[in-house]
Amino acid sequence: MDEAEIRKRLTTLKTEHRDLDTAIEALREAGSSDQLQLARLKKRKLMMRDEIQLLEDQLIPDIIA
Repeated sequence: MDEAEIRKRLTTLKTEHRDLDTAIEALREAGSSDQLQLARLKKRKLMMRDEIQLLEDQLIPDIIA
């Protein structure tokens, strides 16, 4: 992946991450008793966060101290 593709993927992931956060909060506020769905959404959100971090690390050059 080149830098432009990484940045595009990061933008997409960050948007999806925010959307998941909104969906999780909406389920909580609605008093949803579907704990399995909440757990799946949270797990997906964590996986996205990990991928975001990995991609951001690829954009930052290594600095030799």
